[in-house]
Amino acid sequence: MTDIAADTIAIIAKRLPVEKRNLHLTDRLDDLAIDSFNAVEMVFDLEEKFDIQIPYNANEIGPDFATVADVVDAIRTLVGGKSNP
Repeated sequence: MTDIAADTIAIIAKRLPVEKRNLHLTDRLDDLAIDSFNAVEMVFDLEEKFDIQIPYNANEIGPDFATVADVVDAIRTLVGGKSNP
């Protein structure tokens, strides 16, 4: 697992109850019961960690972030795009 994936999973996990912190890339965010407050905090944590801006609307949970893998892939894309003008 890459550092981006491991760091992203750790950030997601810290917003979850202890019994749900053993995450897998296939876990669905809906099944993890992340409320909107925790989702916003998670996005802020990810933005700060990777120095990126995540286009996110707490009122619209779209298919782009259905699973943990989707979040990891989005972070990889955004981090990769930082080095391009």
